[in-house]
Amino acid sequence: MGKKIAYKLRNINPSATIGLMGKQIHVPKEVAEIIARLDSAGYQAYPVGGSVRDMLSGARPKDWDVTTSAKPEEITSLFPGSFYENKFLTVTVKTGSEDSALKEVEVTTFRAEGKYTDKRHPDEVRFADTLEEDLGRRDFTINAMALNIGSHKASFQTKSGMDSTVIDPFGGQEDLQRKIIRAVGDPAKRFSEDALRMMRAVRLATELEFVIEEKTQDAIAKHAGNLRDIAGERIRDELIKIVDNPRAGEGVRLLQKVGLLSFIIPELEEGIGAENRPRVFTIWEHNLKAFEYGVHAGFATDVRIAALLHDVAKPATKGPEKNGEWTFYGHDVVGGKMAAKILTRLHFPRDTVDKVATLIRWHLFKYDPDEGITDSSVRRLIRRVGAEHMNDLVKVRICDRMGMGVPKALPYRLRHFQFRVEKILREEEAPTPKQLKVNGGDVMQVLGSEPGPTIGRVLEVLLQEVIDDPAKNNREQLMARIGELGQMPDEELVRIAEASESKIEISEDERISSIKAKYHVK
Repeated sequence: MGKKIAYKLRNINPSATIGLMGKQIHVPKEVAEIIARLDSAGYQAYPVGGSVRDMLSGARPKDWDVTTSAKPEEITSLFPGSFYENKFLTVTVKTGSEDSALKEVEVTTFRAEGKYTDKRHPDEVRFADTLEEDLGRRDFTINAMALNIGSHKASFQTKSGMDSTVIDPFGGQEDLQRKIIRAVGDPAKRFSEDALRMMRAVRLATELEFVIEEKTQDAIAKHAGNLRDIAGERIRDELIKIVDNPRAGEGVRLLQKVGLLSFIIPELEEGIGAENRPRVFTIWEHNLKAFEYGVHAGFATDVRIAALLHDVAKPATKGPEKNGEWTFYGHDVVGGKMAAKILTRLHFPRDTVDKVATLIRWHLFKYDPDEGITDSSVRRLIRRVGAEHMNDLVKVRICDRMGMGVPKALPYRLRHFQFRVEKILREEEAPTPKQLKVNGGDVMQVLGSEPGPTIGRVLEVLLQEVIDDPAKNNREQLMARIGELGQMPDEELVRIAEASESKIEISEDERISSIKAKYHVK
């Protein structure tokens, strides 16, 4: 196989198709070409890490990494237009591909790392002599594999039944088959090097539907407190990857199980075992179920986070029982403030902090179509929440409802609220004399008259004519038409004005009816 692959790699547009674990695996030409160029120059080079893991599991890699014996300056000399901007021996090679996963490929020199005094970054990064030394510094066995497709073959012992094309000194193939997340070597050492790896273990287990190996999980529980040494934005980025996953609920539950949530959002854990109103689920379970509904519905990240935190203040606002149920007065107000504090601590962008806090603050909005709620009260809510966030407010309310185990996401009352909001937000679509290029003052000027019913009648006729033909909304034409209408007998003008008013009312009724039909309300 070695000669055949080496020959393919040296083509102008190379690619490599290899048999792995009983499957035909295709290495993209962009990656194969990088391997070929390094290989031809006498360097070892291998696809490595998550891309190998994804290929072996049948998933499409989100990005590609190559590890090589070449030094950064040697890499840059082979790839004009590449750039080397960090201290971690990584050169970014621009491939010109239109595929976002292949547009840039990171090529990193074999490296070894010193101690991680701050539990975040290695004190030193140095060149490693061998690929095995490079793989040995990685986090998990399923990420510590490389593909042996060049002509400079690395020799490693593989377990019986495992594919020898994969360089796998730590049993990653077997763990991949058994669906296990296992740390490379001593898990305590791996997590003391970079505490964020503990969150990454949870994230990978969530994404891949794997379980965390026992010793690895025990080490996470023991060293969870090291997350305190990690920058908030790094924790935020891993948390978002969990929140955005289809199995995000399981991810948050796993964060809690292994002790990490206490150092990310400890406020959520205060709801564990705490009775809710109604007493169907605990506050913790209710928040999780609301969050899981948002995930299942495909809601945006910030809406999911708002659903997760919407009742975070209930334990802090728990009051006396009323009619056999606990009270939580003001938990929406307090919850908005708590959410802002949590997200600020995690270095979320200010607009996200403000939006999530606002959605939580107003998620208990009162609305009942049978209680005479006025348009002005709905307008006040729109001003407070923001017109652009009203749909997301309804989504948080839906998550809250479904988190209580109710059978229907959108009851009539909530659909009617959506109708009222859209009707108000689309008021500018309603025909009104303000849309005309003339006004009452113009009518009085042309007719030489004082304020009176004639002015309104003229405007009513002009409005209907402009609705029928928008091109007529021209000031010069309208001023001329005002003069024509002013010459009509009063009885004729009244008749035309009343007919115009009737047509406008019918048009407005049809517009509102279409919005009602959209939300299936009366």
